[in-house]
Parts: sequence; structure tokens; C-alpha cells
Amino acid sequence: MSEVTPVPLSPRNKQILLSYIPVLDGLAEYLGSGYEIVLHSLEDFDHSAIKVIHGEHTGRTEGAPITDLALDMLERIQRQRHTNHICYFTTNGKGNPLKSTTIIIRGVEGEPIGLLCINFYLNTPLSDCISLLSANNDQRSEHFEQNPIKESLEDRVNRLVAHARTLVDNDPHVLPSLRNREIIAILNDEGIFQIKESVALVAQALSISKGTVYLHLRTLREQDAR
Repeated sequence: MSEVTPVPLSPRNKQILLSYIPVLDGLAEYLGSGYEIVLHSLEDFDHSAIKVIHGEHTGRTEGAPITDLALDMLERIQRQRHTNHICYFTTNGKGNPLKSTTIIIRGVEGEPIGLLCINFYLNTPLSDCISLLSANNDQRSEHFEQNPIKESLEDRVNRLVAHARTLVDNDPHVLPSLRNREIIAILNDEGIFQIKESVALVAQALSISKGTVYLHLRTLREQDAR
């Protein structure tokens, strides 16, 4: 059972949470009826669902309680570093498969105040998916600049390292002596070390040895195993 407990919401945090309702309406129109979208408040677990769209996939309605799974996902997200969401597969009460994501909504102090949960019903008929591609709605054109050069592994690693370094540099709680370990932790959460040769490229980007990268990875995995 989850150890997460309800949190009282200030008027400002309630306003932040309610501001997500138009986001749900827009997502529902864009994604279609194959997606259930639920906005949860973490103030009252017994009546946490404050907005439910396409709840027929799980049988939920507004005012429904939060599920143990949603609370477990919240705990898992909080155990990870520098992330606010998690994706996973599950099933509804009828055993139908769902692909799901749980996203933390944070308040003015950065504390979790709600969850945005999206469940895609994997048995959605193909015809329903195709209908979303039709041009029945307002049709506009938008042009995107195309990059003709495929990103190499080295370019990808350097890009991710630069992003992780920015996150760490902007986190006042990270001691200078732990900066590289935190950067490697973020890269590990991104799954970059599943790719062959990534350790050498990360070591090069951080100007450290491969052995140091392996040492930090071993420390992180030992911490996760506790």
C-alpha cells in the first residue's frame, strides 16, 4: 500500500489544479475517444477525480477515489530524479489492455498537488483511429524546418549531457562534488546507458574516465536496490 498521504491545497494551488481542466478538454478532442483522461486532486483520496473524460474505459466518473496504482506511480516518480511522469502498461477491470501515463502536477512550492493520468484503450478499433486523421475539422497548414542530417549517437549523448548539466547547475541542492553523479543519474533515467559505447561518450563529454562513470552507475544501482 502506498505511503503517500493527502495534502491540503491552498487557494492558489487549487487554482493551479483547476487550470488544467481546459488542457484535458483540448487533449480529449485531439486524441479521440480511445483515450481516458483523468485529473486527480491529492487533497481528498476518496473523491480525487475532479475531471474525467471518456471514463467508460475504466468505469470512473468525477468524484471517484484515487486508485492504489496511481499512488504507487506517484511514489515511483518521486523516487526518480528530475522527472515528473512515468509510462506503463496496465489493464482495466474487464482485463482490457491499456497504455498509461501518470504526470505529477506541482504547486507553487514545487510540491505534488495533483495527477494527470492518461489511459489509451489498446483495443480501440482501427477505424476510430483513422477517423481522427480526416480533415473534417478546421484545416490549417504549418511548415516545419527539416534537418537533413540524422543525429549521430555522439550528438545525442552530447545533447543529453548538456540538458542534464543544465538541470544540475540549476539545482541549488546538488553539491559541486556530486554534480557528475547527478548528471549520470539523469542520463541513466533516460536509458542512455542501454546503448553500446554510451559510457565512453558520456565520459568524454564530462571529461572523466570510463571507470568513474561505471563507479557512479554502480553506486546508483546499489541505492535503488536498497
